[in-house]
Amino acid sequence: MGFNDLKKKSKSGIEDLIKKMEEQTKTKDYKDDRFWRPEQDKSGNGFAIIRFLPPVDGEDVPWVKVYNHAFQGTGGWYIENSLTTIGQKDPVSEMNNQLWNSGLESDKDLARQRKRKTTYIANIYVVSDPANPQNEGKVFLYKFGTKIFEKIQEAMKPEFSDEKAINPFDFWEGANFRLKIRKVGGYTNYDKSEFDSSSVLMNDDAKMEKIWKSQYSLLSFIDSSNFKTYDELKTRLNEVLGGDIRASAPATKTAEDFTDELVERKPQLKSKKPPQEDTEEEMDALSYFQKLADN
Repeated sequence: MGFNDLKKKSKSGIEDLIKKMEEQTKTKDYKDDRFWRPEQDKSGNGFAIIRFLPPVDGEDVPWVKVYNHAFQGTGGWYIENSLTTIGQKDPVSEMNNQLWNSGLESDKDLARQRKRKTTYIANIYVVSDPANPQNEGKVFLYKFGTKIFEKIQEAMKPEFSDEKAINPFDFWEGANFRLKIRKVGGYTNYDKSEFDSSSVLMNDDAKMEKIWKSQYSLLSFIDSSNFKTYDELKTRLNEVLGGDIRASAPATKTAEDFTDELVERKPQLKSKKPPQEDTEEEMDALSYFQKLADN
């Protein structure tokens, strides 16, 4: 740009600078709009009908499982995905093992408070969303916990002989899932959620192929490049606990307030058992899904 151009631009220069300043100081929104969130009313009730979708092209399993930790220490909150998600050692799991094996009940209580949380992510098709009808007929990512995962497992491996097993992730032989949310004892409850009878999603293979091709990759959520390193997590853990594994502080927000945000961030490249271990039921469920993927 020559000097004459600079002179011509002088009158509009401040507007351009203000615009750039606003862009640079704008708060980043880490919420991922690809995720669908069921809406609850003031009583905590919510209802929608969704359909779990098949694996995307090139991926074998129609869901991924992510572990994360969310707890508060004297130095703030520790809100991080766990490296155990990708089969690597994690400083919080090591700390929890140390606490659990100390023999002190107070240490076991701390380990329970800091245990890893489990989140599943899958592609869904929204059949009915009365609270937000604009979502109907669209593909989203959906995160859910162990209760809904158990509902899926029960559908695939029913307890009674008069119940027909279904694959909830199938276009033709799957079933719509009626998501029913209530508040019970102050907690979100999904017990009344259930699958309909098996049915084809729609009698139009071309439309279903379009849906299938519009699904999102799940493997990016468990790619090692999207996790902080062990040393980075260890440094953050020390900052939160001040080097004292027994340091704690009263929670001002629930862990779920933070883990929702953590899981929904767009991936950025760069009992008697110890509580961080899988329960036997979770391991059985994982084995069953893996067998399904291998067939």
